[in-house]
Amino acid sequence: MILYIMKVSVLERQIFDFLGYQWAPILANFIHIIVVILGLFGTIQYRPRYITGYAVWLILWISWNVFVICFYLEAGDLSKETDLILTFNISMHRSWWMENGPGCTVTSVTPAPDWAPEDHRYITVSGCFLEYQYIEVAHSSLQIFLALAGFIYACYVVKCITEEEDSFDFIGGFDSYGYQGPQKTSHLQLQPMYMSK
Repeated sequence: MILYIMKVSVLERQIFDFLGYQWAPILANFIHIIVVILGLFGTIQYRPRYITGYAVWLILWISWNVFVICFYLEAGDLSKETDLILTFNISMHRSWWMENGPGCTVTSVTPAPDWAPEDHRYITVSGCFLEYQYIEVAHSSLQIFLALAGFIYACYVVKCITEEEDSFDFIGGFDSYGYQGPQKTSHLQLQPMYMSK
């Protein structure tokens, strides 16, 4: 269940990152979707290696989301004004939520400053109920929460699968204290028979 919720929330995040042309989050979300599918496959098919790979990826996913939180909250030398980190320096796009957040009013500024690219419009955003960086932080926080739940679930499933494999004992197995078949108590001795011609 937690894996399905995680997949839906990542798809939702992927859509909004596509709308904002933020290529680093798009790439990270795409990889995450693939790994979640592999984790589901590993769970259904009882493949502990796939589930272990999923758990390792979740540690990287948590690290990525911590970076995104620090980026939008401007921790350390990070600045949300240099959003070029998230677009791989390909474009000057920002978070989709910057212009389309709840209650935001977008006003076009004319004339545009000289430094503004010609193919972009220069705007001001005001009246937002919740600033876009806090929406991005909320998305990343939700992803961290789901990843922690997924990590715990993955560790539990791997433990259950490996315990199930270890506890299997077939008849006449390697355990000396395992199943012992009935002993023959017959006193009849077998002797070779000779056939005459």
